[in-house]
Amino acid sequence: MRILLATVLLWLVGAAAAGAAELPFSPDTPYYFEHFDSQQQPWQPGHGLNIEEVFKNYQYYEIRFLKNGQDIQVTHYVQGRKEGVERYQIKPDGTLEKLPQ
Repeated sequence: MRILLATVLLWLVGAAAAGAAELPFSPDTPYYFEHFDSQQQPWQPGHGLNIEEVFKNYQYYEIRFLKNGQDIQVTHYVQGRKEGVERYQIKPDGTLEKLPQ
C-alpha cells in the first residue's frame, strides 16, 4: 500500500512539473496578450496577439518566458508606453507567485 501511495504521489508531482514546462513558448522571446490575470488558477497565457493587433490596442501585455523555464516577466503597456514590469514564478500547480523586483 505504501509503495502504491508513493508511486501515485511521485506521478502527480511529475505531471504537475511537466505541465508547467510544457508551455509552447520560446525563452526570452516577447509574446503579446490583451489580458493578464496572475490570479487565474491554473494560469494560462491565453490567446496571443500578432504585431498588428498589438498596435491597435490601447492596452496590452508583453510576456517573456525566461530561460529557466519557471519564471515570466510581464510588461504592461498603455498607449505604447511601458507602465510597469513584474516577474512571476510558475509554480508546479500552475499558479503564479510574484517575485520581488
